[in-house]
Amino acid sequence: MRWLPILIVALMPLAGCATTRPATYLVETKGPYQLDTGDSVRVTVYGDAELSSTYRVDDAGSIAFPLVGPVQVRGTTTTGAAARLAAALSNGFMRNPNVAVEVAEYRPFFIQGEIANAGQFPYVYGMTVRAAISTAGGFSDTANRDTAVVYRRQGNEMAKGVVGLDFPIFPGDTIVIEERWF
Repeated sequence: MRWLPILIVALMPLAGCATTRPATYLVETKGPYQLDTGDSVRVTVYGDAELSSTYRVDDAGSIAFPLVGPVQVRGTTTTGAAARLAAALSNGFMRNPNVAVEVAEYRPFFIQGEIANAGQFPYVYGMTVRAAISTAGGFSDTANRDTAVVYRRQGNEMAKGVVGLDFPIFPGDTIVIEERWF
């Protein structure tokens, strides 16, 4: 019986290993999707089939739209982009234009580290780190199979977070699978 207090004190630090802590991420997981360079958008101008087409967001964050020229859409949602295009068209080209914008193709995500095929891959809506790893051919033999590091642009800064495999990723994210340490 006199060993019981010593045993409890010795095993107390190990008790913390069995619990799980709530996940805290430095990268944002909420909010509507914001357009950026590399996205392709499908623009529909009702009543004008010639303007309705698919356009790519260029390096400056703009869409080269017929009649009005470049329209800045970087950092806006599809609703915001539609409003900007409608405003540009209503400035002397059309009366009350009705414009809809939807994402035709997302910009890619990047994955590197301890995986079979590092590189750039097409993003699919709702993707998680686990799906990204599968897209890249799976883990290497020495990969850490519990967590990943995600780098995500937030405003003008790059945020870094250590996340679980079911963490949602966004287009443009860079995922790093680290080596496990025994």
